Amino acid sequence: MRHRKMEPIINHEWDLNEKEAVKLQQELSLKVTKEDRFPEIQYVAGVDVAYSEQSDLLVAAIVILDASSLQVVESIVVEDAVHFPYIPGLFSFRELPPIVKALKQIKTSPQLVVCDGQGIAHPRRFGLASHLGVIFDIPTIGCGKTRLWGEFEEPSRERGACSLLMDHEEVIGGALRTQDNIKPLFVSVGHRISLETACNWILKLCPQYRLPETTRQADQLVRKALSQINQGSI
Repeated sequence: MRHRKMEPIINHEWDLNEKEAVKLQQELSLKVTKEDRFPEIQYVAGVDVAYSEQSDLLVAAIVILDASSLQVVESIVVEDAVHFPYIPGLFSFRELPPIVKALKQIKTSPQLVVCDGQGIAHPRRFGLASHLGVIFDIPTIGCGKTRLWGEFEEPSRERGACSLLMDHEEVIGGALRTQDNIKPLFVSVGHRISLETACNWILKLCPQYRLPETTRQADQLVRKALSQINQGSI
């Protein structure tokens, strides 16, 4: 199970203009599955991307955690240059190319990927988590620190409280309180998972802190890598 090479099942061009990118999102969004379709989850991956303020460099990190112990079993960092402009709603075209490179290099194949971003809680129902899930056909969860789309009522203050994130009459995610009396996270289906299961997994991945361990560990990796790059040590 650990050594199956990760390869996308859908390969498309990344060098697109805004109109082409939106059209591709609309087409691929039809492939998103919002139901639980996964085997036993042994390894969970976290992905994160950080940008250099001094150049067009970005750094992507993949961290693989044991799903039971939440201990890191593998991690990898990849450097790349920014190839797509900063356009709200199209972050996946900016951030996924280095993430795809990193996933191809890992030795421990995850059964679930948690993204620091949106799944279907997106104007075209196709944020980064959905994009990644569909092209690799892997279960993914969008777990954003801020809301991109939709309206919600503030959930109650205790850990585990959740209110629905709505776009008119459609449920597109949940505002989930992962610790008592702290700001909620915005959880949404990425691919091949239900919202209820996604929220349960995020809670499991947040035993002590607001952010899931997948995101915390990946964030620490990219920050450290960027710091070293900026200092000229690598």
